[in-house]
Amino acid sequence: MSQAVASEMGKASIRAFTKALLKDLQALEQMLDEGLIESGVRRFGCEQEMFLVNRAWRPAPVAMEVLDRLDGEAFTTELARFNLEMNIEPMMLGGGCFSALQANIEGLLDLVRAAAGELGADVVLVGILPTLGKSDLTLDNITPMPRYHALNEALTRMRGGAYRLQLEGHDELQIEHDSVMLEACNSSCQVHLQVEAAEFAALYNLAQAMTGPVLAAAVNSPVLFGKRLWAETRIALFRQSLDTRSTSVHLREFSPRVRFGDRWVKESVTELFQEDIAQFRVLLAQEAVEDPFVQLAAGDIPRLQALQLHNSTVYRWNRPCYGISEGKPHLRIECRALPSGPTVLDEVANAAFWIGLVLGSQSEYGDITERLSFDDAKYNFLTASRQGLNAGFHWVDGQRVSAPTLILDTLIPLARAGLEEYIDRSEIEKYLGVIQDRVESRGTGSEWMLRSLAEMKDRGTRSERMTALTAALASRQREPGPCHEWPLAQLEEAGGWTQNYVKVEHYMTTQLFTVREDELLEMVAFLMERNQIHHVPVEDDQHRLVGLVSYRSILRMVSDMGNEGDQGTTPVKTIMETDPVSVTPETSTLEAIDLMRTSGVSCLPVLKDEKLVGLVTEADFMPIAYQLLEKQLIEASKGE
Repeated sequence: MSQAVASEMGKASIRAFTKALLKDLQALEQMLDEGLIESGVRRFGCEQEMFLVNRAWRPAPVAMEVLDRLDGEAFTTELARFNLEMNIEPMMLGGGCFSALQANIEGLLDLVRAAAGELGADVVLVGILPTLGKSDLTLDNITPMPRYHALNEALTRMRGGAYRLQLEGHDELQIEHDSVMLEACNSSCQVHLQVEAAEFAALYNLAQAMTGPVLAAAVNSPVLFGKRLWAETRIALFRQSLDTRSTSVHLREFSPRVRFGDRWVKESVTELFQEDIAQFRVLLAQEAVEDPFVQLAAGDIPRLQALQLHNSTVYRWNRPCYGISEGKPHLRIECRALPSGPTVLDEVANAAFWIGLVLGSQSEYGDITERLSFDDAKYNFLTASRQGLNAGFHWVDGQRVSAPTLILDTLIPLARAGLEEYIDRSEIEKYLGVIQDRVESRGTGSEWMLRSLAEMKDRGTRSERMTALTAALASRQREPGPCHEWPLAQLEEAGGWTQNYVKVEHYMTTQLFTVREDELLEMVAFLMERNQIHHVPVEDDQHRLVGLVSYRSILRMVSDMGNEGDQGTTPVKTIMETDPVSVTPETSTLEAIDLMRTSGVSCLPVLKDEKLVGLVTEADFMPIAYQLLEKQLIEASKGE
């Protein structure tokens, strides 16, 4: 059924959809009162997201073409044309189900890899692709389907301005973007667990309490746009990229659409749906939905279409879900916090750990809300996102404990107890053994990436290091072992300069020394001398380029001055070049080299939307020149 941006449907249509939304909630309450929700069944499943990359290990916007080559309902689109999602058929929790899940994911991944390979592409499982650049996030790469354009238009309208991202970890990142495509940087492996209506509140609260420690052991997204940020940067990125709150209303508090929550659930799943309906405006809507009470009166099970659509636009890290399986309605808890990768084995181990804790920790803690404050559960989730296994947790009864100690001494045994009622012992030992070994070795995906980058430090460019990480991820994911057994990524895996110097943004300098046109010229000379640079851009207060001062121009001025003495207070604008040749981040390397040659310049300012974002100089081309010369010499020697 078609979906539209709510504000484009007209006020009457929005009211009609809102009425349907409230009616769905009332119908769910009736179904709960009448005991219609399925019980006595424990299913689980997952949604696997992934990145598509080209032969240079950069995002490949070929999702629609890949889908054309795939059969079956398991495969579907995501926001960006370089993302895909697989929906794994739900299965009963029991026996060797986790091995079956791993085999299912790996089998479907093989199909995607084969289809992508026909297009010169490959698959990478990771929370955030290291080689992603801001130029990959244009609306040219949004999936060409009405839902995604509607989502972008609605969120952009609600924000009333640019999408701003500000994060700080080892490095700091501050950027602005013009669309919802920042959200496309995220890739997850979402786990679902079916629960009974009567136990929903207790198990949902346990899921909230346990997600932080599980995430600490599963972090796999430490890098965004070449910056080392949080251990699981996805958490902050997803929240900020879909944040519709306005800063123009003072003293009021607004809830973000991406959220951990604000309180424990007391009695029923409807508390969460009620809260989300009350706090968040309709974002997407349908012109016509079925009447759930007509369905119930006819003895049918309603799909609660309006409720499900609205729920899909509120992004709780543990999201309540309503669904129908084999003709019976059920409730699920969907854990959305776990990242994609590093391997399918690691993902299934994460799922087993989370499911085991949700099912097994109640016997130890009873009502978790009486032992742990909600604020502490939320704190644990955020500190796990930032620090991974280096986190320290506020645990039950006022305890303070490190993430590794809590996981190894307390939580793995509880997860084992929770799974023993359902799962073969060999399955438990296999997958919880992965968690134990990973924590003992501090071998999360994030740590592997950061250690690899540290090992490569001062070798190659940042682009080469990001490419090496991505190439190593793709290669090692095809091997059977978990990530804590991986050797570190090597710079040589980047594939040489032809794989890395594709666009200007991949090697431009972004830490710039700039001046204003009315500043003292002597300041330019000072900057050049102290920082050993030969070019200083001149920008205005809006960071728009207005000129460029070169070392040569200063030498010419000194020569022209002769014996006239010090000019004293000469402003920059008297000597700057007022219309310098420039490029954009998307300009190809070869175009930039040719432009520099034909224009007779040794420096190119890099502009994005008329604002200065970087600088490239002839010195930056030396590695490329060396590689080209080496290649020519090799080819010449072969010719001899």
